[in-house]
Amino acid sequence: MLGHSRHRHSAHRSFLQPARRRPERRAQSEAEEIMNAAPVLEIKNLQIALPKGADRPYALQDLTLTINPGEIVCLVGESGSGKSLSAGAIMRLLPEPHVHVTHGTIKLEGTDLYSLSEADMKKLRGDRIGMIFQEPMTALNPQKTVGWQIDEVLRLHTKLGRKERRAAVLDMLAEVKIPDPESAYNAYPHQISGGQRQRVMIAMALILKPRLIIADEPTTALDVTTQAQILKLIRDLQREHNTGILFITHDFGVVAEIADRVAVLRLGELVEEGPASEVLNHPQHPYTKALIASVPALTPPEPKPSVDAQPVILKASALRKTFKARGGLLIGKRSAVPAVKDLSFELRQGETLGVVGESGSGKTTVSRIVTRLLEADSGKVDVNGRDFLSASPREVRAMRKDIQMVFQDPMASLNPRRRVVDLIAQGPIVHGVSKEQAHAKARELLELVELSPAAADRFPHEFSGGQRQRIGIARALALEPRIVVADEPVSALDVSVQAQVLRLLADLRERLNLSLLFVTHDLRVAAQLCDRIIVMSKGEIAETGPTAEVFANPQHEYTQRLLASIPGKGWTPPRLENA
Repeated sequence: MLGHSRHRHSAHRSFLQPARRRPERRAQSEAEEIMNAAPVLEIKNLQIALPKGADRPYALQDLTLTINPGEIVCLVGESGSGKSLSAGAIMRLLPEPHVHVTHGTIKLEGTDLYSLSEADMKKLRGDRIGMIFQEPMTALNPQKTVGWQIDEVLRLHTKLGRKERRAAVLDMLAEVKIPDPESAYNAYPHQISGGQRQRVMIAMALILKPRLIIADEPTTALDVTTQAQILKLIRDLQREHNTGILFITHDFGVVAEIADRVAVLRLGELVEEGPASEVLNHPQHPYTKALIASVPALTPPEPKPSVDAQPVILKASALRKTFKARGGLLIGKRSAVPAVKDLSFELRQGETLGVVGESGSGKTTVSRIVTRLLEADSGKVDVNGRDFLSASPREVRAMRKDIQMVFQDPMASLNPRRRVVDLIAQGPIVHGVSKEQAHAKARELLELVELSPAAADRFPHEFSGGQRQRIGIARALALEPRIVVADEPVSALDVSVQAQVLRLLADLRERLNLSLLFVTHDLRVAAQLCDRIIVMSKGEIAETGPTAEVFANPQHEYTQRLLASIPGKGWTPPRLENA
C-alpha cells in the first residue's frame, strides 16, 4: 500500500519519480485507526490514455493511491495534471472512447470497479461513492427544486416512502447547515446563493452515507468566508460519518486547512505523497518545492515610505452606481441594487492600491467606472488632475492613453482572429502611430513581458493562460499609460504561473514607475503586491490603510472575518532553497 513503504527523497532521484516518505507517528487513537483500517479506495498502477494529437500519450501514468476510512487525501496539481480525470476514472465517467483506462485497478472496499457491469456501477454511484462538483449550478437541474433532486437519490437507491424520504432530505439539509431547510427544499437552484448550492451538493453526496466522497475543487468558486464554512462542514461531516474523501484542489491553503495526506500530480505522474504536515513544510520533490515556493505568504512587505511623497495620479470622489434588477416571478417590480455607495480613494504615482472584497462587494464595478467602461450615476474621477467622467468623447480618447486595463480573462479580451503583434499595436495605431513603429514597439513589449519575439506572429489560442495574460499586459502598456487597472488578472492562473505574473507586474511597476489599481478577492495575492488596500463590503469601504497594518491589526469586523477565513492561515509556506 502506497504510503507504508516510503523513502526519503534522494538528490539522484529523477525529476518525475515520486518522492515518498515514511508516515509520521500519530499519537491519537483516531489516526492510528485510520492507518490500520482496510482501505476504502485502492488505486494501483492506473494508466489513462489520451487521444492521438494530445500533448502527451497518457493523462495518468502508473498512479497508485490509497484512501482509508475517515481520511482526507488531497490530490494536488496544476491544470493538465490529471486530477479531474482521476475522479472520472473512479466514477467510471471518463469521456470514452477517446479517453480510457488502459491499465491498472481501482477497488472500492475490495470491489474492482472495472469488473462491474454498467448497471451495477450505476447503483454504486451515489450509494457507496458520492461526488461534490466544482460548480453546483451546472451539476444541479435548473428545472427541478432542490428537494426533488435530493429526493431522487433516495428514490433510486432506497425503498423509503414519500414521507420518510422528505423527512430524510430535510434532516440532511439541516445537517449541512442550510438556515431554512423547508424553504430550501421548495426552492430552485437559482433562488439560493452559491454557498447554499454547494451545501445542497454536499447533502446530495452524503444522503446515502457513502463510504467514499470525491470532492472536485468544491470551494474554488466560493468567496473566502463561504469557503471556510464549507471546508469546516466537509471536515465535520467526514469525521462524524467516518467517510474517506478524495479532495481535488490546486490551492495549498486549502490543503493546509483540510488534508490528512497529500498526493502531488505533475503531468499525470505522482511525484510526491505523504502526510500533509510533511509535504507542506518539508517537500522533497523539486516540483512540489516549486509549487509551494509560489504560494504567496500572508506577511505583506513593509510599505515604501517614498510612495507617500508621490503626487496623486488618480482620485475618485463620491462615486455612486446602482443597477436595476428584475423582481421575482411573484413580485414583478424592478428593484434597485446599489453596487457602489459614495466611494472615494486616491492612487499615488508608483503605488499599488489593492481593492479587495467578496462577490457583490462592488470592486469590479469600481474598476470599470474609473476606466469609463461603465458610467457612474454620480461622482468624479480625476486622472492627472482632469475629470475623466465628464470628459467629451474626444477628450476620453486622449485620456485613455494614461489609464489602461488588464482583464481577468485574456482569452475573452483578445481577438482570436488577429496576430499578437496586431493586437498590441492596435492602440498606438488608433492614436496616430505608424504601423511600422507600432509593430516595432509591440515586439519590444513582448520582450519586456518575457515572451519570445516569435510570439508576435502567432494567434491567442496558441498560448497558455499565463502567456495570454502577459500579452494582455503588453497590450495595456502599448500606449505608455501612467495607470494600469488590473481586474483579477491572476485568479484564473495556476499557482506557479500566478507567481510569475505577479513578479512581472511588480517589476514593471518599478521599471516604468506605473501606478496599479489591483482588484482581487485573494488576500494572499493582495499581501504580496499591494502597498495599500481598500476592503470593500456591499459597495462601501469597510477599511483602508497600508496592507501590512491592515493585515496585522484589522479594525473592521468584516476585515477581521475575511482574514480569519483565509484557508491555511496558520501555515506559513517554508522558504525553500533551489525551488
